[in-house]
Amino acid sequence: MAPPIPVTLSTASVYPRRAAYAFESAAELGYDGVEVMVWSDPATQETASLQRLSRHHGVQVRSLHAPTLLVSQGVWGRDPATKLRRTVDMALELGAGTVVVHPPFRWQYRYARGFQDQVRELTAESGVVLAVENMYPWKARSRSDRHYVAYLPGWDATEFDYANVTLDLSHAAVAQQGGMDLVHAFGDRLRHLHLADGTGAPRDEHLVPGRGSMDCAAVLTHLARTGWRGDVVVEISTRRDRSAHERHVDLEIALAFTRAYLRPDPVEYHPPEPTHRHLPADAW
Repeated sequence: MAPPIPVTLSTASVYPRRAAYAFESAAELGYDGVEVMVWSDPATQETASLQRLSRHHGVQVRSLHAPTLLVSQGVWGRDPATKLRRTVDMALELGAGTVVVHPPFRWQYRYARGFQDQVRELTAESGVVLAVENMYPWKARSRSDRHYVAYLPGWDATEFDYANVTLDLSHAAVAQQGGMDLVHAFGDRLRHLHLADGTGAPRDEHLVPGRGSMDCAAVLTHLARTGWRGDVVVEISTRRDRSAHERHVDLEIALAFTRAYLRPDPVEYHPPEPTHRHLPADAW
């Protein structure tokens, strides 16, 4: 029998709390590890700090998310190619097998020209899986029917020959793409899953799985039944939670949902409604 698919917790799921809180929560709730989003939190930028957190809580760092978000543009300088290489170096030091990276922004012309080559070369050199994440088109604020091309070479990972991809179901919801459609389109290239739900609204919601329309249950069960090997990373937004208790409950529900359906013989699980009204806002 194949070992169970690991379910890990993204440190982004506890924002605005810091990485230490994510390690603590992952240990307490029984996650199989963490994915570290490298951004303004100093602990996420330092290998020694992450090693200390991992040892203290007994939680493995299984993957890293390179600092390729708008909010992390200043982390480790301004050269995105150098930052990607540095993330891979950190992954090697931590024993993390995967680095998640977004495609370049349209204004990063030089980085974009060499992006696909750099991803291939770093994967071959390091043995770390660099999994490019699916994104979504941005809408211009001035006209609701106009889209802004934010990424080069493009936001839709199905249109490029990346060897390894990360499927983010919340991003797919914004892009009006079906989760199972993308699973089939990516095929063997699918190496990593960011699990969060969405309603199809034009904003990146990162809802608790089961609270949107992306059929997260079907995606999870399909992966389990087909012997998929990768990590399922819970990457939800809890920044509108009003207390540590509400955040804890959301993380616990997300894990219970994932484990209920990430098996060949799924157990029906309906996440309870939140005890408060989530205000619409982008997660990150």
